[in-house]
Amino acid sequence: MSVFENDRRRQVQAIAAAIACVAVVGIGLSLSVPLLAFALEARGVSGTMIGINTAMAGIATIVVAPFIPQAAARLGVRGLLIFALVLGAASFIGFWYAKPLWLWFPLRFLMGASLAVLFVLSEFWINAAAPEKSRGLVMGIYATVLSLGFAAGPTVLAMVDRSSILPYAIGAALFIGGAIPVAFAHGLAPKIEGAGHSNIMVYLLAAPSAIAAAFVFGAVETGGMSFLPLYGLRMGYGDVAAALLVSILALGNVLVQIPLGLISDKVDRRKLLLILGIIGLIGASLMPFVAHRTEILFPIVAIWGGLVAGLYTVGLAHLGAQFRGAQLAGANATFIMLYSLGILAGPPLMGVGLDLWNPHGLPITIALLFALYVVIVAMRLTKRRADTIDPEAVGENP
Repeated sequence: MSVFENDRRRQVQAIAAAIACVAVVGIGLSLSVPLLAFALEARGVSGTMIGINTAMAGIATIVVAPFIPQAAARLGVRGLLIFALVLGAASFIGFWYAKPLWLWFPLRFLMGASLAVLFVLSEFWINAAAPEKSRGLVMGIYATVLSLGFAAGPTVLAMVDRSSILPYAIGAALFIGGAIPVAFAHGLAPKIEGAGHSNIMVYLLAAPSAIAAAFVFGAVETGGMSFLPLYGLRMGYGDVAAALLVSILALGNVLVQIPLGLISDKVDRRKLLLILGIIGLIGASLMPFVAHRTEILFPIVAIWGGLVAGLYTVGLAHLGAQFRGAQLAGANATFIMLYSLGILAGPPLMGVGLDLWNPHGLPITIALLFALYVVIVAMRLTKRRADTIDPEAVGENP
């Protein structure tokens, strides 16, 4: 075997290990969200308190993410990932044994912190290992596999008795299972060398097209999935048709990411992000006009949802093309932070929109978010000032 073939084999093994790790944990994560909500509701906990407890995971990401690159530089990417996976498993099984409600808040924080480490370092690993010419394809495969993992979690929950310890044990086992490919990837994990910026504003200013994409997608994904069924019900749909809106949105996400990743390898990713933002704006704006016709609305939601999810895929690939080493780890941490902020901000914003204009305030609020994003990216593209410390201006196709 030639040196080139050996390097390529190791590159593929490294990417596969990171993707397998995230895919397994994705199942556990998507299992945990409805499981914990059902468990709290069964205990008579109010909806407000359930929402606050769920938000602890997002708060943990915002608090922990800035420190992840420095911790990984000291402990190693592989070592910190395994620690985070063990912490996630312990937190998951801990919910079954934690009887006082107040204990669920630190447990949710610890689980959120473990997930923050997992996603920041896994995406850094994948981005660092991806070949430059096929980075978008690799990120598309990652996003597709992760989406399939997210889809599998609720299916697992539906097959077991959620009032027993079994779903908690399965969730913990999935986190431990995610550590297996990482443990066998000895010598394949990238090293974080040098000093990255600890100030997230450096990355926000250097790569606003990608970082803002994370916020918008986090807000639209979480808010959309939360309120689309309610939007369908208020439009007069039956329960099944209203719930199908979320399934169709997720299906579009799975089908579109790999083709979109391939396209992103051939074009300027900032321009592609602008196009995706415009599609997001147009699609959301069209919904009130076609909401009464499911044969039109459902295909629009599928195509629109898949392309909008491309903000995450293309945004990650864009970061990988612009940053290296410790700076790439810092950029990934900032990306995940903004995604988490979007998760926190999206549902309240869309809930207010729905209350102000029932029911079309939902798509109009989404359209306004995309309009703001389009302005940000358009301003970035029209900015011609040469800036030697601007990593975003380096490495993109002209």
